[in-house]
Amino acid sequence: MPAPGPLGPTAPAPQQPTPSIQLAVSASTEPVTPPAPAPALAPAADPGLRRILGGPTGLGTSSLSLARALKPPASDPHMAVAPDPAPAPAPEPDQVPPASSVSTSSVSSSEGPIVPGLYHHPVPEPDPARVEEVSRRIKRWAEDEVQLYPEEWEGQFDGFSVGRYMVACHPDAPGIDHLMLATRLMVAENALDDCYCEDHGGSPIGLGGRILLAHTTLDHLHTTPEYAPEWEESLGSDAPRRAYRSAMDYFVRAATPSQSDRYRHDMARLHLGYLAEAAWAQTAYVPEVWEYLAMRQFNNFRPCPTITDTVGGYELPADLHALPKMQRAIALAGNAATIVNDLYSYTKELDSPGLHLNLPVVIARREQLSERDAYLKAVEVHNQLMHAFEAAAAEVAAECPLPSVLRFLKGVATWVDGNHDWHRTNTYRYSLPDFW
Repeated sequence: MPAPGPLGPTAPAPQQPTPSIQLAVSASTEPVTPPAPAPALAPAADPGLRRILGGPTGLGTSSLSLARALKPPASDPHMAVAPDPAPAPAPEPDQVPPASSVSTSSVSSSEGPIVPGLYHHPVPEPDPARVEEVSRRIKRWAEDEVQLYPEEWEGQFDGFSVGRYMVACHPDAPGIDHLMLATRLMVAENALDDCYCEDHGGSPIGLGGRILLAHTTLDHLHTTPEYAPEWEESLGSDAPRRAYRSAMDYFVRAATPSQSDRYRHDMARLHLGYLAEAAWAQTAYVPEVWEYLAMRQFNNFRPCPTITDTVGGYELPADLHALPKMQRAIALAGNAATIVNDLYSYTKELDSPGLHLNLPVVIARREQLSERDAYLKAVEVHNQLMHAFEAAAAEVAAECPLPSVLRFLKGVATWVDGNHDWHRTNTYRYSLPDFW
């Protein structure tokens, strides 16, 4: 397949900041000629954004709602979604067949049960045409470009339903090429987790060395001419490294330098979390609940929602992304999404060899609760994290109601909702415990 073309976002023009973020936006990049303008995001007209701006709900929280207090921001022509560029010679066109001509055989139609009492938001059914096309392309990439898995693992790859997953999480992606950026990275991340950490040859023994070398596919080694060729050869030495390298090559062609560096940083966080969990496995240590939650803030979905702007064809400027309150909102979103995984994968992990740590297991061990009570308490922890995320996002939106900030917050919230929907509907992988 030819190298991917430049899908990246247009650099944002300087905007009139609110006083509280004057320093944060003073270093905005200089404008370039934007694509044809599209209507600016209007909070009052967008239900998803109204949910973010609405803040917490319940008795005594009406004064915290921001949806009524905020006026729609001034239109920003630079926030239009950039159209996909003209294709390079002979690539696949970035289009999908009409929905009526698309087979939905690979589209999951299972309606799995929702964890009782779980705070969540339903999502629209993902576009079946997009799901079908992303599923087709990602399988061809996995088999032909990176030789990701042996034939006997094909059923597990199909059961992952990553096409449905990414289309649900990124409904604002301009086209299939943008969706593929997220899809390749998601598949690569899971390949490394399976092959290095989990049940396809993974082991905590020596994990640090394997993780570090794999990370150099994302954050390249800069060394002398004598040693560089050996490093370059190592990048194709196993499936996770081949997948990381290829997925990142596509991503950096589409992203800005700051977006690429953001992703590298978030992946370093993820890898640090893997190493903490591996260390506990080696010593048979069951962490305190707060220690487990600290580990899960790193061994976390965070790298996935924080590329929402790249996948959407725009950029949240680096200084706005780095604001402490934005970082808090992002961390809470990732934490809530990750506890969803703990809840839906609970029975799957109980069936795996040895002790597999997840939040209900740790609560049961450390707080001397029954399995059922520990699971129900983990649901409460998730719900508190979700409410804290929405309140934190509302606070950021109130202080910085810029179109790029509002769209990014909406994208993160949409990813969290899509992540829950994928866990709920993927009955190939997940089933709930019989606690009700």
